[in-house]
Amino acid sequence: MESNSYQTNMESLPSGSDVTQDKRILEGRRSFFLWLIAVGTAAMGALLSVPLIRYVLYPVFATTTSLSWSDLGRESDYASITAPERRVVNIKQVDGWREVVSRKPVYVTKGTRKGSLNGVEVLSAVCPHLGCEVPWNAAEGKFMCPCHGSQFGPDGSLLQGPALRGMDTLPIKIENQDLMTRYEYFQALLSYKKEVE
Repeated sequence: MESNSYQTNMESLPSGSDVTQDKRILEGRRSFFLWLIAVGTAAMGALLSVPLIRYVLYPVFATTTSLSWSDLGRESDYASITAPERRVVNIKQVDGWREVVSRKPVYVTKGTRKGSLNGVEVLSAVCPHLGCEVPWNAAEGKFMCPCHGSQFGPDGSLLQGPALRGMDTLPIKIENQDLMTRYEYFQALLSYKKEVE
């Protein structure tokens, strides 16, 4: 009788191959759930870190340019101006944690175009064709672009292309009897003046 009960108990036990198969199924499920948890945690971490990374790195990618007014001297100094006079204005640019002051040439000249004040206007020295600096040629009595040959009159009006418009005037004002200008950037290759945004 004992052998019969022992035999019955042995038959109820799973065989070695059944145990191995069940173990593989359990390990496969555990591995899948662990993989799912790991991927979910990584995805949540990535999503939560994006705003933090943007906050920390914002100054590196932020660029601002200060377009404040620059003093060009006493207005009375330009009352008897006969030829364009070159001046330099400072432009402050904040790039990340760096602050850079760049110097931009302008010309103060007689003129009656839109933007002039009391017969005086300030011109950007940048050629509206492709952005080269345009010097005043006193011997010729005109601005001559050294890059592509555009020519401009003493007031910045277009005399000869390939530029499609005259030299760009800059905003001016009189403050405490000083002539002030604000430097601006304009798009090239247009027949009209359009400020770069």
